[in-house]
Amino acid sequence: MASLSTGFSSVKLPAALVQQAREAAQPLRRSVAGQVEYWATLGRIVEHSGLTAQEAQAAIEGYEAAAGKVPLDRVLDAIEARFNAADESGCLADRVRQVVGGNRAKAAGLKKAA
Repeated sequence: MASLSTGFSSVKLPAALVQQAREAAQPLRRSVAGQVEYWATLGRIVEHSGLTAQEAQAAIEGYEAAAGKVPLDRVLDAIEARFNAADESGCLADRVRQVVGGNRAKAAGLKKAA
């Protein structure tokens, strides 16, 4: 007898992660699996968007500040400190060059396709 594929697979996750997902899912009326899937989707977006670890951390801090978990002035101070450090090290200018170069390449591709 052929078995029907449900499109789902089982994986083992650390109990602490499952508990965190359970706690995060409840107010949003998601299942634990739905919450883990949501987090995985966010992770893929971050990886594929080219965000740096600092940019992702800033986004997380902004989210936590909006949720009232971190005072906003502390978030802003942390963002300013990271900005200043990136500026002083030259990383900021390098990242701007990368983004501009990527956007130019996308624009050139769009022109060729048109």
